[in-house]
Amino acid sequence: MTSKSADRIATGVFIAIAVIIVSILVGLFSYILVKGLTHISLDFLTSPSSNVRAGGGIRDQLFNSFYILVLTMLISVPLGLGGGIYMAEYAKPGKVTNIIRSCIEVLSSLPSIVIGMFGLLMFVNLTGWGYTILGGALALTVFNLPVLVRVSEDAIRSVPRELKEGSLALGITHWHTIKTVLLPSAFPSILTGAILASGRVFGEAAALLFTAGLSTPRLNYLDWNPFSERSPLNIFRPAETLAVHIWSVNTQGLIPDIEEVSNGSAAVLVISVLLFNLLARWIGTRIHKRITATK
Repeated sequence: MTSKSADRIATGVFIAIAVIIVSILVGLFSYILVKGLTHISLDFLTSPSSNVRAGGGIRDQLFNSFYILVLTMLISVPLGLGGGIYMAEYAKPGKVTNIIRSCIEVLSSLPSIVIGMFGLLMFVNLTGWGYTILGGALALTVFNLPVLVRVSEDAIRSVPRELKEGSLALGITHWHTIKTVLLPSAFPSILTGAILASGRVFGEAAALLFTAGLSTPRLNYLDWNPFSERSPLNIFRPAETLAVHIWSVNTQGLIPDIEEVSNGSAAVLVISVLLFNLLARWIGTRIHKRITATK
């Protein structure tokens, strides 16, 4: 077999793999959207859920999903970025660094149900908080932290070494070089890792079952006092997310329109993830252009 024939075969195989992957994704999304879009309405998006009658909405679950996402990313992104900077720029090669890296890899492979049980022990029982939004956000932080650390480390290491050496040669300090040279160059890859982590937050159910709970109190969206029991901003209240709601309505079977609610919720979840990713990409592109002075 000639090299040109082998190249054509390899090219065809890779194209076929790409077509299969795209077809699976398109088929999955099409099935979810076709089944669920017909059940989405303004009333469905703005009404609270009901466990005893048909016609319940997903207002509270949708808000809870975004609220837990924001809290989780506010906690996990600084920690993950700091850990990545340390591993890439400050950690010296040796046994201690290898042990830390091994622990990160093991933690990233843990099932979400194990993280949920850990969150139940640490953030529900030991703290005495009960089922809370904060407990769910902390459990998801443990869940996403290894991914963010590894992505940040790899992104910083992938920056051309000449940029760092040129900055240091000009007499700029190490930290200032990291802040003004390495991080702006690594920002697109770090943003990709953060978007992937946020997608896991949207779709996570097992860890939140044991930390954020299966219920949501009656909320008053005009009450923005974070210490009020009925305030949606209260981080010490239980909160059922959209992914947990889909699992709940399909397993409990208490409402007569289970299929309509679950299909509509699944479609809203997919659309929310898509819109969030597009918005994050757009904001990230604007920030990258601003910090790198590119057009």
